[in-house]
Amino acid sequence: MVPRLLAPIMVEMATPQQLKEDGNKKFKDGDFDGALASYTKALEISASDDKDRCVYLKNRAAVHLKKENYEAAVADCSEALEQTPSDPKALFRRCQALEALGRVQEAYRDARHLHNEQPDSREVQPLLARLYAAVQKQMEDMAQVKNKVQNTYKYLFDVTMDKQKREDSANNMLVLAKERAGAEALMAEGVHLKIMQLLKSETNHEVELSCIRALGQLCLNSDTRSRQVLRDLGVPWLVELLNSNDGDRVNSAQYLLQVILSALAGMDVKGEKRANADLLRANKREVDSVMAVLTVTTNSSAMSARGRDAVIELLLKNCPYMALNWTENVLQSGGIQRLMEVASEMDGYRHESSMNITASTRTTVAVCLSKLYEDMYHDQAKQRFADAVEDFVKSKLVTPDIEGKVRVTSAITCLLLGPIDLGNKMLAKEGILEMMLVMANTDDLLQQRVACEALIAAASKKDKCKSILTQGVDILKRLYQSKNDSIRVRALVGLCKVGSLGGTDALVRPFADGSTMKLAEACRRFLVNPAKDKDLRKWATEGLSYLTLDAEVKEKLIEDRPALHAMLELAKSGDHSVVYGVVTTLVNLTNSYDTQEVIPEMIELAKFAKQHIPEEHELDDEDFVIKRHEVLCHEGVTSALVALSKTESQNSRELIARVFNALCKHQQLRGMVVQQGGARALIGLALEGTKKGKQQAAQALSRIAITIDPATAFPGQRACEVIRPILSLLHPECQALENFEALMALCNLAGMNDTVRKRIIKEKGVPSIESYMYEEHEMLRRAATQCICNLVCTEEYIKMMEGTNDRVKFLVLLVGEEDVDTSQAAAGALAMATSVSPTICKKVLDVASWHEMFRLMLANPREEITLRGVACTLNMLSADKEVAEKIVETDITEILMALTKLPPETDTRKKIIDYAEKCLAKAAELKLIKPADQAGSDDEE
Repeated sequence: MVPRLLAPIMVEMATPQQLKEDGNKKFKDGDFDGALASYTKALEISASDDKDRCVYLKNRAAVHLKKENYEAAVADCSEALEQTPSDPKALFRRCQALEALGRVQEAYRDARHLHNEQPDSREVQPLLARLYAAVQKQMEDMAQVKNKVQNTYKYLFDVTMDKQKREDSANNMLVLAKERAGAEALMAEGVHLKIMQLLKSETNHEVELSCIRALGQLCLNSDTRSRQVLRDLGVPWLVELLNSNDGDRVNSAQYLLQVILSALAGMDVKGEKRANADLLRANKREVDSVMAVLTVTTNSSAMSARGRDAVIELLLKNCPYMALNWTENVLQSGGIQRLMEVASEMDGYRHESSMNITASTRTTVAVCLSKLYEDMYHDQAKQRFADAVEDFVKSKLVTPDIEGKVRVTSAITCLLLGPIDLGNKMLAKEGILEMMLVMANTDDLLQQRVACEALIAAASKKDKCKSILTQGVDILKRLYQSKNDSIRVRALVGLCKVGSLGGTDALVRPFADGSTMKLAEACRRFLVNPAKDKDLRKWATEGLSYLTLDAEVKEKLIEDRPALHAMLELAKSGDHSVVYGVVTTLVNLTNSYDTQEVIPEMIELAKFAKQHIPEEHELDDEDFVIKRHEVLCHEGVTSALVALSKTESQNSRELIARVFNALCKHQQLRGMVVQQGGARALIGLALEGTKKGKQQAAQALSRIAITIDPATAFPGQRACEVIRPILSLLHPECQALENFEALMALCNLAGMNDTVRKRIIKEKGVPSIESYMYEEHEMLRRAATQCICNLVCTEEYIKMMEGTNDRVKFLVLLVGEEDVDTSQAAAGALAMATSVSPTICKKVLDVASWHEMFRLMLANPREEITLRGVACTLNMLSADKEVAEKIVETDITEILMALTKLPPETDTRKKIIDYAEKCLAKAAELKLIKPADQAGSDDEE
């Protein structure tokens, strides 16, 4: 049998015109991303000589205006005008975009051109007048700016002038640099070159800071000015600004360099916006030069300690793929070995090749190495990274001197605190662990110290703990008897870490009964002793971070208020090296760690198989945990968490978010969290961190927004900043409780003002919120409907309802919900929507069950729903005569008459009667019914 050939399947491709129509429909429905995609596709497949390309470009420009992508709107309009000069729509939209960008002179030029084309246009005349006034004001401002620049030059750069006048001039220059016109005027005068000359000999600290900060403002969001500053001042000079131990100067110089990198790459300084690939490609030479100098400076012996921290932080923030994608370059240029050199340094130990470091430097290096290692996106790159680390280790162990061993041990400790897999790989190399044990067993204090720290870091997993338990516990116990506090406290932490092997399981105790409590008591003694330096207290806190997995230790620490207070004060110091110990202890105290779900059937199977079954301690019951939360809040834990949240460590940020969320679980504690600055810190935690950390922070923000007035909790711009994190909780993967809390929070936020409501819509929150209006869960459905009720106040959402969709239909159907709160919210939304849109009034009548739903509203036992029903009816009657006729054709007028005869017992009842009378009066005005004073006259005749 000859097989039958199948006919080829023909796939019909959409034409540019069809894509344009699709884009128009999506634009009308408020789907701006979909419209953008359709118009872009139409442009891609249309011929270069297609006369309709101008239309596609103008339409896409309209989308860009809606999305506030003004530069893109200008580009599309300009291309359209090249094809069709003097096109009114292209001129008008380019004019709008240019005005939004602050380029008022160019906008005024387009407005004049447009006025010449359409002199009678009602839209153009007010636009022209407004832009004329803006141009005049800009010219006046420029004249003032030039005067200010001249005054700045007069006093600031003359070192013989009065000190106060110079400081005031420096501050004025900083203010000028923050304005676009001021920045351009200053650059035109070559102020950056004068600042460079001034800083070579300046002795006034305030003037120096203002000058560096002014450079940062000049470069902010301007790749043109950033390139000029780099070219004229040179990268080495700019990096050398970091070489200081003055914190303010280092912070200002670090900000300047970050601003330059962000401007060249199209990022924002906070790191929330990804690099612009095209801009980054155009500025590659400049970016590479800055990053290369930073990499080389990492282990420069001439760099100050604070400056080195700033250099490493700049690498940490800018190397990853999401930023400048420079990690591979760091590896190729020997940057990993340089970082390992810094990691091998010991704070307080000086030798010939020592570098200046702070107490936080090695922690910062650990985080940086971890981030860079994670950014190695394939196995070969990770292997090259590991090879670079191994080459460093081998180079230090070529000669068997003490310094080499100390450096290797210190560097591996840093790896174990950062990229732990790589640290464990180095630890597994032949002879490394044995070398550490031998060093710990010597009488040399330096070797004892670094070996202790390495053993503590090495005991990160149970298998390593067991290895150290068999080989190193006796050594740690011996070191704990040392007369040197620095050695004693490290040995103590090592014993604490091994002692925490059982975790939260009340039945597992690696040491004899009572030993854990004695270790905890020793840690608390170190913590509260004012004679001990901060380094010792830091180690004592780390010891407690392991022991507080034990419920008895938690209770003792909570009862010991001096120790608790000392730990929180340590956290507020801002030292990065204390973050892990303090945060982990707080996570344990609040029980905000992940716990395994207990399934009764699995427990029975474990018993049958005679397997060990973990048991939770009675002191970890809910009542005890809540009490610990309250004590921590009253002791000021929020202030400590705010200080700790500045860390760059993603894992530490997650732990901080967990503690915040645990506290915000209790309504009575949320006020204290907000009062002590927790809300602001939570926004940062919710925008940057691990997926789980951002989720925890977002839930805490939701809980705050539910019970505290959002205007108080999130004043000003913060109310908009909190929208995106809370919307992330509406993801289907999140739990129902997180969905519900997010919807409740968004409802309260949407009730604030139009700016917040527009931000919710801009962040594409509407589809996510609306999806929960169809949920089976009653509370989720209610919360979503209440949120939409508040969003109906915005013009944008009204336009979305007017589009081709079922939004109006679903609201009408939700009026019939059994849950009265949901029904009331839907009725309220309809009342507001029908009051402003005749189109929506007509769409209501397209719903098959509209009559039934209106009867349900008007005859509802809850007066609030009835009030919304009569308001909605009045809106419908006032919208259009055809709509009013369909209303009157039903028995709704009879219900309205009955409502007018209700006794006015309450304020709500009085409003219902008033609205009902207005409805009947409107129907009579339209001559659809007889006026009340003529009713019944036919019967009398």
